[in-house]
Amino acid sequence: MNWRALIVWLVLAGPGIASAQSMSGMDHAAMGHGDVPASTPAQDEHAQPAHADAHDDAPMSMGAMQGGAAPANARSPDWSDGVVPSSMEGMTMMDMDDRSSVANLLLDNLESFAGKGSHGQSWEADGWYGNDTDKLWLRSEGERTGNRPQDGDVEAFWNHAVAAFWDTQLGVRRDFGEGPARTWAAAGIQGLAPYWFEVEATLYAGAGGRTAARARVEYELRLTQRLILQPELEINAYGKADPLRDIGAGLSSVDGGLRLRYEIRRSFAPYVGVTWEHLTGGTADLAKDAGRRITDRRWVAGIRLWF
Repeated sequence: MNWRALIVWLVLAGPGIASAQSMSGMDHAAMGHGDVPASTPAQDEHAQPAHADAHDDAPMSMGAMQGGAAPANARSPDWSDGVVPSSMEGMTMMDMDDRSSVANLLLDNLESFAGKGSHGQSWEADGWYGNDTDKLWLRSEGERTGNRPQDGDVEAFWNHAVAAFWDTQLGVRRDFGEGPARTWAAAGIQGLAPYWFEVEATLYAGAGGRTAARARVEYELRLTQRLILQPELEINAYGKADPLRDIGAGLSSVDGGLRLRYEIRRSFAPYVGVTWEHLTGGTADLAKDAGRRITDRRWVAGIRLWF
């Protein structure tokens, strides 16, 4: 480079060289860049609200949420009426297995009756052994007057579940009491209809072309946890007359009952009630000829037991 070019370069590059030298000696600490404040006044306001100080200074008081004395007209808090809260009390692990066999005996009605036509005792009972699908089912009903059986029957069924709450039954029935004993083949259905009506319907076929039918509907109206009103209705019909047993052809009888029981325990309940029996058709004619009442109302008192 000659001396003329050197002069031109110094003139053009001089300010840049001086600026670079001044920047390299700059003290950033002196400019305050290293003293960044922890927070701005606005940030301090959000980090610690003013009401926080108020909470710290005055303890919170929520007051009583519940409790205290009940009003004078309040009902008893014991809605159970002293009954244990779970129906599973006493249940064993075997009861949880629907394949295991268990047994039950229910004396639904075991009572004395007093009517205008007669006085005596009567019964209705069910018993079964088996599992949820198949059971041996026994059933009996009848009455006793003058210290001897007036009319009664015993039935034995193979009980088979076909739907939820419904079973079919196939078996035999044996009649006893006044007149010759009769044996019937039986087929029927029983279950729990909508609105909790317990329903039984059975057809019978016997020797000599005899046929019969029986239907029964029962309901339990729970007035309290222990007081239950139980209405029931039963209808009997026969295809052929059987004068030896005071039975005419057609619809033979319509029975009704209304019982009020008090369950001291679920398995033990005394009751009182009223029942009535009305004979119809040829059966009513036979009763009239024998001097018996066609319609009889009875007062009843008894106990209901199950094991």
